[in-house]
Order: sequence, then C-alpha cells, then structure tokens
Amino acid sequence: MNIRKIFVFYRLPIAAVLIALGFLIGFKVTWWIAWIPFLASALMITAYFLLGPMTLIQGYVESGDMDSVEKLLKMVKYPNLLYKPIRSTYYMLQANISTMGEDLDKAEAQLRKSLETGMPEKEYEGGAYLQLAAIAQKKGNMKEAYEHLKHSIKLGLPDKDHEAMAYLQLSGIAAQRRDFRNCKVYFAKAKACKPTNPQVVDQIKEMTKYMARIPG
Repeated sequence: MNIRKIFVFYRLPIAAVLIALGFLIGFKVTWWIAWIPFLASALMITAYFLLGPMTLIQGYVESGDMDSVEKLLKMVKYPNLLYKPIRSTYYMLQANISTMGEDLDKAEAQLRKSLETGMPEKEYEGGAYLQLAAIAQKKGNMKEAYEHLKHSIKLGLPDKDHEAMAYLQLSGIAAQRRDFRNCKVYFAKAKACKPTNPQVVDQIKEMTKYMARIPG
C-alpha cells in the first residue's frame, strides 16, 4: 500500500494521532507550535467527510477494475456530506454498478440523485440522460426513453461515439413506431458522427441492412 492510500484510508486515525501530538507539544513544549498538528488533523477530518476515498477511484475506473471501485464506494459512510461535484460522481458510479447488476430501479434512483446534485459539466449531464434512456428502454418505457435521448443530445454528450449511440437508439424507437422518415433521419445523423467504437460501428452495419428494407 503506497503512502497516498494510507493517508486516504486512515485519515481519522491519523487525525487522532495528530490531535494527541498537538496536546503533547502544547503541554511539553509550547502552544505556539501545537497549532500545526491541530490544523493538520482538522484538514484530515475535513477531507474524510468532503472527499472520502473518491480521489483514488479514477485510476480504477480507467483500468476497468469495477470491483475495486465498488469497494471504495462502500467506504463512503456519509455521501450527503461529500463535496457536490464528488457526490455527483459518487452517485453516477453507484448507478453504473447497479446497472451492471441489473438493479434498474436502484440505478435510476442513483442517476437522478446525481443529476439533482449537479453535474460538473453539461456533457456528463447528457451522459446521465443517455443512461436513463437505456434503463427506460430495458423497462419497456419507449416514450420516456425517447425523451431522455433527445434531451441527452440537446445537452451534449462526451464524444461522437456516445452521440452516435443516442441517434441509433432514436432511430430504433422511430422504427418501432413505424415512423420511417425520422428513423432514416436519425440513422443518417448517427452515421455522420463517424463513430470509432467497434460496438457502435457494428450496430450501424446491422442497421444499414434494415434501412435497405424499409419503405420510402
């Protein structure tokens, strides 16, 4: 375990030691120096409640180690005390884990909490609505999914792959409604995004075969 992890995992015990050190210095040496460990302990306690272990999570997310992400999230005892942008990320990650576990109701509730807290950037907000759309589709609520998809595009999405995915889903819903005109419009917009994600590219290839068969 590296030094950074030790300071993150053991903030409260370290703060307690620093407080004891402060009193020791105050009584044995001088109170003019004792304020230094007292201040350090206050910073440790503040970080425990405002940041939690969230500063360690990014590396695990980027490496796809969701088991470690889940373990770190469980260490957060008071999520409502987290600093707002960090709290939003906390609920977003919780929603991702719930979605992976097919707990759609819990995932939806967590995504809404993340949105209520406030996203740091509009692209993240758009991504949250894209996830809400996927959940609504799995639940069979196509009207709600359609609305969320349109809203996600309006807010903006992190990259062209996500944008293409949103347009593809809109095209699929339009096809189910037999709204072939909009089905083609949305599909053309998906292709115009020029996605590079292999899954999205494969979906476009499959959708191209379907487009050749629809009337108009």
